Amino acid sequence: MKKLSARRRHPLAALVVLLLALAATGGLYAAFAPADKAQADETAQSLTIEEGKKLYAVGCASCHGTGAQGTTDGPSLVGVGSAAVDFQVGTGRMPAQQPGAQVPRKKVIYTQAEIDQLAAYISSLGAGPVVPTKNQYSPEGADIAKGGELFRTNCAQCHNFTGKGGALTHGKFAPSLEGVDPKHIYEAMQTGPQNMPSFPDTTLSEQNKKDIIAYLDAVNGDDTESPGGLELGGLGPVSEGLFAWVFGLGGLIGIAVWLAARTAKAKKS
Repeated sequence: MKKLSARRRHPLAALVVLLLALAATGGLYAAFAPADKAQADETAQSLTIEEGKKLYAVGCASCHGTGAQGTTDGPSLVGVGSAAVDFQVGTGRMPAQQPGAQVPRKKVIYTQAEIDQLAAYISSLGAGPVVPTKNQYSPEGADIAKGGELFRTNCAQCHNFTGKGGALTHGKFAPSLEGVDPKHIYEAMQTGPQNMPSFPDTTLSEQNKKDIIAYLDAVNGDDTESPGGLELGGLGPVSEGLFAWVFGLGGLIGIAVWLAARTAKAKKS
């Protein structure tokens, strides 16, 4: 007992116990940790990036450069994130058909799996906005009234009051948002494609974006009908005021002329 007590009082005893505890912890972690799954996930991600690099070399490198550093024909893609790739390629805007003031939406030529591979490759070059989850862009549970207020404040100047789109300067335009996938609307707000400013979470929170998407879904949904009857295209008070001025005032002038003619004719009789 005296020998055991002396060993306990040895200056290195605490260090030996600590080393034994660390060795035991490491052994248990190695025995029970899902190393195979983690390694498999890492391998799968590497393969996805490699496939994306191949697709990029064929369809994108001629404009954006072999390393996505950008050229005179296309901007750098380093740091744009997977959300920008998913939006641009997922709406058919990229690869661009021809240079111009603005690249229009067109038929998508890549499958979603290939788009995911391209996005993974571009993401590996630098951090940027990521593709949102369904819960982030789903309009369920959102505040439609708040979304309308936010849309009118931040978006209606270009897209008009219900997202019908509108003309900009120098041949550019704000596209219609009718029928656009909610995921792509969310990604556009994240990344600010082409002439559109970006709205990061510090400007419009995740909930704000969700509310805007819910508003657009409410006013442009398949089952939506104008509560006032025949609409004027949803272009807002300017077009409606012009309509009232031209046709309303024109109709009143026509009635006034008709009444004056009737009165003059009655006096002659």
